[in-house]
Amino acid sequence: VIFTHDVSAIDLLSEGPAMEHHPLFPNRVNVEFAQILPDGNIRMRVWERGSGITQACGTGACATAVAAAFTGRGKGKTDIIMDGGTLTIEYQPQNDQVLMTGPATKVFDGTINMDR
Repeated sequence: VIFTHDVSAIDLLSEGPAMEHHPLFPNRVNVEFAQILPDGNIRMRVWERGSGITQACGTGACATAVAAAFTGRGKGKTDIIMDGGTLTIEYQPQNDQVLMTGPATKVFDGTINMDR
């Protein structure tokens, strides 16, 4: 999770792969670029390992909310606003739990031909 003042200014097509393939991460890594908004919610953009730019990421949203709480940037319950929609994430430090609520949308069906 990388916090920035303006998440829209991040060039995901160059910054995402640079972080994903950085030598510090030999197994590669997902990257969340996050901006704390004036209302305390968080705007997040996602680069996923092996996939590139994605519209949303539930685990990334959870990681972002927890990172915000750990660094004093966030509150216990926050909306994470992504290109694909908004998730509400509640981090409960007293029992070290993270709760995610929000819509889930099917975006793809497919078949893999394994005969090749």
